[in-house]
Amino acid sequence: MQTQLAPQFINTPEGVEAARILGKCVHCGFCTATCPTYQLLGDELDGPRGRIYLIKQMAEGQKPTEKTRLHLDRCLTCRNCESTCPSGVQYGKLIDIGRQWAEENTPERPLGQRLTRWALKEGLTKPALFNSAMALGRLVRPLMPSGIQRKIPKHKNKAHAPSTNPHARPSNAHARKMLILEGCVQPGMLPNINSATARVLDALKVQLVSAPNATCCGALRFHLNHQAGGLDNAKQNIDAWWPLVEQGVEAIVMTASGCGVMVKDYGHLLAGDPQYASKAKKISELTKDIAEILPDLQTELLELIGSDPKPGVVYHPPCTLQHGQQIRGKVEGLLTSIGIGVRLCTDSHLCCGSAGTYSVTQPELSEQLRKNKLAHLHTACEEFDADVIVSGNIGCITHLQSDDKPVMHWIEIVDQLISQPKAR
Repeated sequence: MQTQLAPQFINTPEGVEAARILGKCVHCGFCTATCPTYQLLGDELDGPRGRIYLIKQMAEGQKPTEKTRLHLDRCLTCRNCESTCPSGVQYGKLIDIGRQWAEENTPERPLGQRLTRWALKEGLTKPALFNSAMALGRLVRPLMPSGIQRKIPKHKNKAHAPSTNPHARPSNAHARKMLILEGCVQPGMLPNINSATARVLDALKVQLVSAPNATCCGALRFHLNHQAGGLDNAKQNIDAWWPLVEQGVEAIVMTASGCGVMVKDYGHLLAGDPQYASKAKKISELTKDIAEILPDLQTELLELIGSDPKPGVVYHPPCTLQHGQQIRGKVEGLLTSIGIGVRLCTDSHLCCGSAGTYSVTQPELSEQLRKNKLAHLHTACEEFDADVIVSGNIGCITHLQSDDKPVMHWIEIVDQLISQPKAR
C-alpha cells in the first residue's frame, strides 16, 4: 500500500514508521476473518483492513472525525490480525500511531469519557491508590454491578490453594537470580500469582527479586493515547532495574503477559532516545514470560512433581501471549510434561474482551466477547471433565471469573503441586 505522507508527517518518527507499516499491507483481507470486532459488528471499518485505510487517510493529510476515533477506539489491540497476516503488517504499532493522530486532531471527548480515561490512567497505575480503592471496593462489593464485582476478588488474602498464604514468599538466597515486575494491579487483586511464582522458582533454586522503585509497565497509559506518560513509566522501570541488571540478573520475569508484551517493546519505543536506547534494548532482551522460563527448568520441575497423571485444566491463552509475544504451546507443553492434561476451547485464538481497559471503555462489546469465550470454555470443561480454567494474564483472569468455574493463573497450579508430596 503506497502512502504519500502529508507534509506534517514527513521525516517524523511516527510518519516514517506508519508509512513503512502501511507499505506492507496488500489489502488481502485475511485479517478480517480473525478480528473479534469485525465478527461482532460486520463493519469493514471495525476490522483491521478498514482501520488501516483510516490511518492511511490521516497519514496523507485527511482530517479524522469523531467516527474515525470511534472505529480506532473499538479495536481491542489483540493483534490476532498480526498472527493471521501473510505480509507481516505490524498492526499493533500502527494502531497506536493512528490513535494518537486521531486524538490530537478531533474535538475533545465528552466529559464522561475524559473522566473515565483519566481515572484509568491515574488510578490503575498507582499501586497505593489502587490498593486503597480495592479495599473500599471489597466493602461495598455486594452493592456493585456484576461486571464490577467480577474484578474485585472477595478477599485480598484468598488463594485458590486454601493452605497457601498469598503473601508468603521465600527468603532463601540462591546463586541464580531473576527480577520480577510486580505489576500495578496484580499485587492488590490477586497477590498469590507473584508469590506462587517466587515459591516455584525458589524450589528450582532461583531467587526472585524485585525493585522497589519500579512502576506500571506503561501499557495502560500508552494504549489510552498518553504515549508520553507510558514512556515515562518505561524510563522509571529501566532506572529501577538497571542496578540489578548490572549485578547480573538472568531475566526479568513477567507473570502478566499484558505487561510482558509492553516491556519487550521498550527497545523499539525508546530506540530514538539517546539516554535510554541501549538500556531499553537490553531490558527487552532480558524480559521473559514465566512460560518461557520454566521449560528450561523442566528436568528439575519433573524431579519435584513427577509426570504421573493429574487433574486436567482448560487453558485460555491470552492474546498478549499468543499474538503480541507470538508464544504458543509453551504453557500447554510444560503442563502436559508434568502430567496435567490441557484442553483449548473452540476459537481459542479469539480475545476474551478484557484487553487492558477495554472492558471499561467499550463495555458492551467486551461483554459480548466475554459471554462467547465463557460459553466455549465451559463447554471444553464439560467435554474434558476439567474443574479449573487457567490463563496467564491478570486481565483475562479477572474478566472471565464466573460462579461456575474458577479461573486462575497456571503458575498457581504448579505451586500447589510443588507444595504437595510427590506421589511415588
